Amino acid sequence: MRRLIFAAGAGALILTTALVLSRAGRTDTLPIPGEGDRVTVEVLNGTGTDGLARETTRELRRAGIDVVFWGDASTRGRDTTLLLVRRGDSTGAKRVRAALGYGVVALDPNPSRLLDVTVILGADAVTIGLEP
Repeated sequence: MRRLIFAAGAGALILTTALVLSRAGRTDTLPIPGEGDRVTVEVLNGTGTDGLARETTRELRRAGIDVVFWGDASTRGRDTTLLLVRRGDSTGAKRVRAALGYGVVALDPNPSRLLDVTVILGADAVTIGLEP
C-alpha cells in the first residue's frame, strides 16, 4: 500500500513539474493595447477656444493614444498646432498627426517630461472642425 501511495505521489509531482515547465515563458494575461508601440502624450490648448484640449484628448484616446495630461498652454494665439517630440524618434508624433489630421512635427527633446509628445493646439485645430 505504501508503494502505491509513493508511486501516486511521485507521479503527481512529475505531472505538476511537467505542467509548470510547459508554461514557463508563457503569459496568460491579455496584452495591453498599444504596449509595444505605446505613445504617451500631453495636450495643451494654445488657442482661446475653451475645451479644445479636452476634446482633442478624447479624439486621441479613441485612436489608442495614451494622453496623460491635458490643459492650457502658457501662451495663447498659436496659428499652427505643434507636435513636439520629447523623447525617442518622430514615430510617435507621426502617429498623433495621423490621428488628428493636422499639425507640424518638431524635435524638442526633453526626457524629464516623461512623455513622448507634447501637442500644443493652434487655430488650425479649431478650423479643422473640432467643436468643444
